[in-house]
Amino acid sequence: MEARAVAKYIRISPRKMKFVCDMVRGKHVDEALAILKFHPSKGAKILEKVVKSAVANAENNFDMDRDKLYVSNAYANQGPTLKRWRPRAKGAAYKILKRSSHVGVVVKERD
Repeated sequence: MEARAVAKYIRISPRKMKFVCDMVRGKHVDEALAILKFHPSKGAKILEKVVKSAVANAENNFDMDRDKLYVSNAYANQGPTLKRWRPRAKGAAYKILKRSSHVGVVVKERD
């Protein structure tokens, strides 16, 4: 049995989020939350909220035991990109890509 939570259209690059996802994948949920709470990156705060949501889904919707839960999968997929332009020399334009992510967490019970 598994429970999941997804946060969509988060304004952070998926490349930056993947470093944070790699830190908590496979860890017990309490250990993962402790790691994320004290990590200085913006992505850690976002992922912490998603992990808490997945744990709440597991407890309330599927009657899972919190003490047995672990993060089986954490991922950051690419969302839509906002395209902006910055003026440059001689009338040229420089493209600015503001990337977004879809962040997801899957928690399972360990036997």
